[in-house]
Amino acid sequence: MSRNDREIQELRFAHEVRAALDASADDLPAGVSERLAAARRMALAHKKAEAPVRVPQFAMPTGHHVPSFDDEDDSALHRVGAWLKRGALVWALVALGAGLIGIYHWQQQKRVEELADIDAAMLLDDLPPTAYADQGFHVFLKRGQ
Repeated sequence: MSRNDREIQELRFAHEVRAALDASADDLPAGVSERLAAARRMALAHKKAEAPVRVPQFAMPTGHHVPSFDDEDDSALHRVGAWLKRGALVWALVALGAGLIGIYHWQQQKRVEELADIDAAMLLDDLPPTAYADQGFHVFLKRGQ
């Protein structure tokens, strides 16, 4: 039996158990339902109270530890951190803008070079430039191919 088949069977079993528990929950006496609801509320309140809040810690290159930004005492440090985040965002946007402008100019330069190659080919050709404007010449070229 593959791993996928086992997972599917486990999910089916869990679904059947849940359906059976949901069906039997309506048959419980009112007092039991109230006690279960109160126990659930207490468990959730206890779980929320003990849940640790994880805050990223930053280390300076010199090895000094910078306290987290959620400390009430370090409001100046909080302002510096917020300023650094804004500065990083601004520099990222500036770099993105510079990259887009560079790509635009590069594409424009390629287009100019392509047009210059076409102009040079037309001027070096044996035909006069007026031949390219003549509709009969275009018909001649299409029939000749």
